[in-house]
Amino acid sequence: MSTVTQPSTETEVSILARFLDDEEGRLPVEVARYILGLKISDKDQARMHDLVVRNQSDALTPAEKEEMHAFGKAGDLLAILKSKARQTLGIKLKKRTS
Repeated sequence: MSTVTQPSTETEVSILARFLDDEEGRLPVEVARYILGLKISDKDQARMHDLVVRNQSDALTPAEKEEMHAFGKAGDLLAILKSKARQTLGIKLKKRTS
């Protein structure tokens, strides 16, 4: 008898989010407030900008491409955690007007 293994839909982000959850599946209030206070430093923002601009000219080394992708993943993780934190605290984002 053979069994077929389904690929996991788990990601680093979903696993980490579960690690941070309380028993009700929400972030503890203190953690949510802390996460909402996190900011990307000016130094890191400048580095990300430099990598993205140089990538458009195909001027990155393989290591720099990995770094650029790592910044993207870290930014995605922070955005997801901030969204989860806003849900925990009942904060709704304001709609942008054009």
